[in-house]
Amino acid sequence: MQQSPRRSQDPLIFRTTDVDEAREVIGERFYANFIDVLGGNTKFTARYDIAALGPLTLGRIGFGTEVRIRFGELGSYHVDIPLGGRMAWRQGMHTRAVATTASAAVFQPYGDTTLDRVSTDCPLLAVKINPKALNRQLECLLGRPLRTPVVLAPELDITHGAGLSWVRMVRAAFDEIQAGGLPTLPMVARPLQEALLNGLLLATDHRYRDELDRSGPALRPGPVKRAVEAMHSMPQHPFTVGELATLAGVSTRRLQEAFQQYVGMAPLAYLTDIRLTRAHDELRRGGSGEVNVSAVAHRWGFGHLGRFAARYRARFGELPSQTLRSG
Repeated sequence: MQQSPRRSQDPLIFRTTDVDEAREVIGERFYANFIDVLGGNTKFTARYDIAALGPLTLGRIGFGTEVRIRFGELGSYHVDIPLGGRMAWRQGMHTRAVATTASAAVFQPYGDTTLDRVSTDCPLLAVKINPKALNRQLECLLGRPLRTPVVLAPELDITHGAGLSWVRMVRAAFDEIQAGGLPTLPMVARPLQEALLNGLLLATDHRYRDELDRSGPALRPGPVKRAVEAMHSMPQHPFTVGELATLAGVSTRRLQEAFQQYVGMAPLAYLTDIRLTRAHDELRRGGSGEVNVSAVAHRWGFGHLGRFAARYRARFGELPSQTLRSG
């Protein structure tokens, strides 16, 4: 067995014939799991090469024999790209799917997940994606907050077009990180992370795909993009229109006009929408004994609880307390 220190951001080279050790490393870098060895004629030999790239974890993974791997909910978006062979898999209600070198498997953060049969000749290129990062990137591309997190289509054609191009980007990024190349430098890493997130959103099918293709977000002017990125990165900050205009490098009037033209609302209305969405997400995740509506409202910049409740109900069709109880 050969391995480097197991810090989550360090590149890892790992080899083992011990199933429990193989499970432990997948649990550390990806998800808690159970591995069942199905192959009888070949020896279990786990081979992992894993590297982190900000909100993404990239890995080349093989087992040397046929295996089944069982997970619970992943908590992240994930793509498995077979480099050979085939992989039968299921998640939640999506069953009897098969990933091959022509079709990658795309997993959601939720739903019990099982790789029913990974063939002996099926090493995987695995991509784990932080859900907050992917949804935030989609918000930036659309120029508005999402009402619900994106649900990616469960299968991705990787034989041509955007799917094939995205896989090539992933492989090139992974190889360069493993070699200690430019993607290890912050100046290169951040644009590469965004490129991989954008590429996945443009390669897969989802409910926002037509809007992405139609709106042409690249045509949105730089000042709007800079203001949008600032608000998404610091939604709790008490921005003023003047401060946002300074960050965007334009006059207050020009920023307001650009937002109306390209976003369809005023800058501070956009900021309020972001904050409401963040509050909604927090209330939906928390149980009534763990999260307090008043604390959530203040944390996201709403000083008046009554006005927060009214805005929240207008936005989501229910009171904050109802979201909290349902969560």
